[in-house]
Amino acid sequence: MRRKLFGVILAVCIGWFQAEAGTDPVITTKPDVVNHQNQTSATLTCNLTNTSFIIKGHYWTHNGKTIDKSESTSDKAFIEHTIKKIDYHSAGLYTCVFRTEPEVNATIEVKVLPYVGAYKHSENANEKDKAVLICVSHGYPLPTDWSWYKLGKDESEKIPIVNGTSDKYEIKTTPNKTTLYVKDLDINEDMGMYQCQGTNEIGSASDQIQLRVRSQLAALWPFLGIVAEVIILITIIFIYEKRRKPDEINDGMKSNAATNHKDKNVRQRNSN
Repeated sequence: MRRKLFGVILAVCIGWFQAEAGTDPVITTKPDVVNHQNQTSATLTCNLTNTSFIIKGHYWTHNGKTIDKSESTSDKAFIEHTIKKIDYHSAGLYTCVFRTEPEVNATIEVKVLPYVGAYKHSENANEKDKAVLICVSHGYPLPTDWSWYKLGKDESEKIPIVNGTSDKYEIKTTPNKTTLYVKDLDINEDMGMYQCQGTNEIGSASDQIQLRVRSQLAALWPFLGIVAEVIILITIIFIYEKRRKPDEINDGMKSNAATNHKDKNVRQRNSN
């Protein structure tokens, strides 16, 4: 008797779990992943199936933020979202959310090549100082590997810069940023073009930075220029004064002679 009762209870429990499993929501997504290399635009779809839940609406999110004008109170179980242009701005995680009790959702990945850009395309530093070159990345997925190169004169020659192999260079990286420190700058060896490269599972992208190294005497040139201008000005004033004084003496002698001649004439008239 007890065995029969236990069997009945077990059968009821199994049936209940099967019924619950049969009503669990299933969301079918197409495509599962969007690859920028294969297409420039895409339509994402979600289809909510195998559920007895009441749908009170739905919406889409992009990287956790609700997409404008995607919210709806429709009870449709099939929804879609169109990406008109796939680039690093639109790449990321797209999630369709159905307003049920509880809410259910599914995510579609949109992957692109990393966007890599120099923080500044031209950097200036003084000889013997340290230069800091920075590149950043945007998009999805972010780079999993960063590389730096020193380019030759024709930019076809790429010399890898490896972190830790020399006291000359130091590289610090995060998924969205890489920084190259060039220490003890030499005007002949370190000046030139540098390339940063970021790589993710889709491929690689790069950008370049021009490093200009100034001589240690560069800071003195403005001061020396001012000194030279002062010296030239003093020389001009000295020459001018030197040339002006003889003329003033001659003018004074002529004036005295004329005065003496006039006085002599006056005395002669008075004696007459």
